[in-house]
Amino acid sequence: MQEMILILDFGSQYTQLIARRVRELNVYCEIHPYHHIPESMEGVKGVILSGSPFSVRDPKSPQIDLERFYGKLPLLGVCYGAQYIALKKGGEVVASSTREYGRANLAFVDRNEPLLDGVDDNSQVWMSHADTITRIPDYFRLIASSHDVPAAAFKDTATNTFGLQFHPEVYHSTDGLALLKNFVVDVCKCPQSWTPESFVSSTVNSLKQQLGNDKVVLGLSGGVDSSVAGVLLHQAIGKQLHCIFVDNGLLRKNEFEDVLASYEHMGLNVKGVRAADRFLDALKGVSEPEAKRKIIGRVFIEVFDDEAHKIQDVKWLAQGTIYPDVIESVSVNGPSATIKSHHNVGGLPDFMKLKVVEPLNSLFKDEVRRVGSSLGINPNLLNRHPFPGPGLGIRILGDITAEKVRILQEVDYIYIKGLKDWHLYEKVWQAAAILLPVQSVGVMGDERTYENAVCLRAVGSTDGMTADWSHLPYDFLAKVSNDIINKVRGVNRVVYDISSKPPATIEWE
Repeated sequence: MQEMILILDFGSQYTQLIARRVRELNVYCEIHPYHHIPESMEGVKGVILSGSPFSVRDPKSPQIDLERFYGKLPLLGVCYGAQYIALKKGGEVVASSTREYGRANLAFVDRNEPLLDGVDDNSQVWMSHADTITRIPDYFRLIASSHDVPAAAFKDTATNTFGLQFHPEVYHSTDGLALLKNFVVDVCKCPQSWTPESFVSSTVNSLKQQLGNDKVVLGLSGGVDSSVAGVLLHQAIGKQLHCIFVDNGLLRKNEFEDVLASYEHMGLNVKGVRAADRFLDALKGVSEPEAKRKIIGRVFIEVFDDEAHKIQDVKWLAQGTIYPDVIESVSVNGPSATIKSHHNVGGLPDFMKLKVVEPLNSLFKDEVRRVGSSLGINPNLLNRHPFPGPGLGIRILGDITAEKVRILQEVDYIYIKGLKDWHLYEKVWQAAAILLPVQSVGVMGDERTYENAVCLRAVGSTDGMTADWSHLPYDFLAKVSNDIINKVRGVNRVVYDISSKPPATIEWE
């Protein structure tokens, strides 16, 4: 049984960050919505209650059976979680006279409290709450305060129960990781043994038991997730794994050939399928973004299914689903709003009667890369930027034609090569070129032109949930813009996107 920290999600925007920070300590944890608490607590070493957009004073606020683990397991309430514990145990929570949001500094830290070992007296913390704990329960004691928040942290003197009014998981809380380490390692006694190597060993053994001698089919995309999933499965079942890589005509320039060559060196059993015409025919005349996504998804499944049926007695479909996809599909408020429809979760058609295996569905993207590194996968593949399932189809705004694909492939090639040549590629999370449905007047030589505009985008991020635009050097942007306009027939204007996520998404469609 995997020992772990259980994180109960009340809908906070920071819940995933709690999990990421705990895992930085090589401690395994899982996020569960507050209304889907696991029936069995076997293996759970401690519980963390997240923040929430709700007020604990709201009758419709999230409620749990606190007594299931109160006093039985170490418990840490963060923001809403702390207020919930205080209120349920006889304390008082009222609306703040002013919303307390942003940086604050601790004015008092209990030096005798092991939870706060390594937390400085003037430590900076991050507040984000509209309610205030004005009175803690009688048998609790205060262990930290800020100038404006007397009950910044408290402890139940009879149990290993703690509450923090601030967010230790946010990077602005300078000693937050030390505090979380004190909780999960010292209080909960979690061994710091959840490493990439231990994940590989346990996952390969689990896959061997789960799959036996069954045949498995996997759709490779050339990206990090499916590639790492493929190597894990290959270690577990060898030639029983059959991989299919589909050229949908919307890949980057030379990507089909380059990716197939890279897989050959990895020993994977891969079949490349050229199907560009089939995709472009289905997309002809379609401009609406979600319609394009669904067509690309549908045709991919049709092509994949055709190829899978050529393999005798396949019983499993492997997918590179990662943890954020799983979390979003079972979120506190039900499945997240449809922002994009190419996540793996729930994408299996009814007619494909295969069981699903998802070896990476407990990992975040950066953890997938670390696992891939421990497997010896080429860094050039592991460090590739995320690339959307629909490919360039959602980077061509409006309808898709072979000529538009050609133009964008050339633009994208110059842009990505430039980032690598200038040693900027690994400094950004994701870079994209977008072909706009806009034509503008230009001058080339002595002639006026009326050609396409393209937009370049580069963002920095940890996992794609939020992102900020990358401040690329002006000299680089000038050089790339000049190369694109001079070398790509059909383009006479280049712009750079300086929007962050939120409010903008990383992709344009």
